[in-house]
Amino acid sequence: MEEKSPNAFLYSLLFVFLSVSIASSNSSQFQTQTLVPNSLPHAPSLSWPESVTINSYPESATTLSLHLHHIDALSFNKTPEQLFHLRLQRDAARVKTFTSMASVLNKTQPRGYGSGSGFSSSVISGLSQGSGEYFTRLGVGTPARNVYMVLDTGSDVVWLQCAPCRQCYSQTDPVFDPTKSKSFAGIPCRSPLCNRLDSPGCNTKNVCQYQVSYGDGSFTVGDFSTETLTFGRTGVARVALGCGHDNEGLFVGAAGLLGLGRGSLSFPSQTGNRFNQKFSYCLVDRSASTKLSSVDFGETAVPPTARFTPLLKNPKIDTFYYVELLGFSVGGAPVRGISASLFRLDRTGNGGVIIDSGTSVTRLTRTAYVALRNAFRVGAAHLKRAPEFSLFDTCYNLSGLAEVKVPTVVLHFRGADVSLPVSNYLIPVDTSGSFCFAFAGTMGGLSIIGNIQQQGFELCMI
Repeated sequence: MEEKSPNAFLYSLLFVFLSVSIASSNSSQFQTQTLVPNSLPHAPSLSWPESVTINSYPESATTLSLHLHHIDALSFNKTPEQLFHLRLQRDAARVKTFTSMASVLNKTQPRGYGSGSGFSSSVISGLSQGSGEYFTRLGVGTPARNVYMVLDTGSDVVWLQCAPCRQCYSQTDPVFDPTKSKSFAGIPCRSPLCNRLDSPGCNTKNVCQYQVSYGDGSFTVGDFSTETLTFGRTGVARVALGCGHDNEGLFVGAAGLLGLGRGSLSFPSQTGNRFNQKFSYCLVDRSASTKLSSVDFGETAVPPTARFTPLLKNPKIDTFYYVELLGFSVGGAPVRGISASLFRLDRTGNGGVIIDSGTSVTRLTRTAYVALRNAFRVGAAHLKRAPEFSLFDTCYNLSGLAEVKVPTVVLHFRGADVSLPVSNYLIPVDTSGSFCFAFAGTMGGLSIIGNIQQQGFELCMI
């Protein structure tokens, strides 16, 4: 990744980070950081060199690196305020989906289907996607056809739109035609791969049928198949993916989704032997136009300075990356009223804390959020308050100020303390100098660490 941040925030069966520096090194003093107020950024320009199409791929490579972009890059003719509003709309829909999944522990079935049913790349974050915030560019098939794909740690199944379409949404590139690929193959209905789907189906040609639905009503249905995916000049053969012929909902711009969850059909799980069960991603500040976000697979995914925290397993949902959050500190002091019990994942699969690349704003159980917010308000009492904004109830008017001192915020995980950069928790919400505390409360038991708080850290799953 270009100009990778010195902070490393790594998960795996463990998770890693490098803490950031703070203004006061004396733990007995109130600790602050300096914020230089910047306005909401405009949509980033999208510049992506096309991969060279080749007929033979180095399939022995054990590392892989991809560049990522934010979905804003695919949103044209929108103001910074409009882009931010869309981001919050997507965020609310995604959190609602996750909360529902965690509490109900079942999936909505789309109509007409049974109920049984080491490399690195640049990543683009997507604001209009309810299914994720970041995109990458990759090749599909042989010869490779380049398309944009959402990367999402909250999903498992890899899928993309395919011709012929019964129903397809608008995407930037031509829809993939599997009949023009030498490496495309349908998966038989009774194969082990087909049986790993949550709700497999079977058509009259004995080809396995998949379906994936999302909480906002979006869904994709089609043939479950294997295909070669190409990242730059690195080919990954026989990836199980959905070839969607009926795709409806909020999937705008990208051709499909590359699932990075913990389930057995996610891309990291399918390629675990090749990439030694390791991958990481680093999301840069969206206002940092000179840097690119990235995803890495293989040994290069784990920096030597990483610290680790154990990943927890939910017995009911295998997709999410659960971590053990113990508490918070503000200004160098532990926040009173927050204990590890507020974030505990119980034996029935309720509660807990997940790390998610596609959620923007961190959500905490209501009791924990109120305690954290109140501690921050006390430490930021010298700042001029501004009206509430959307889901944010703690905002400040920083217009005309060149810099301000802000209390530090530290997340305490099992075995690792993560000191957030100030731009990861006090963020601009308009172009007039309004900044808000970028956490929110939820009435449910599930807490989510969002990508605003992850910016500048490298998160590693091993």
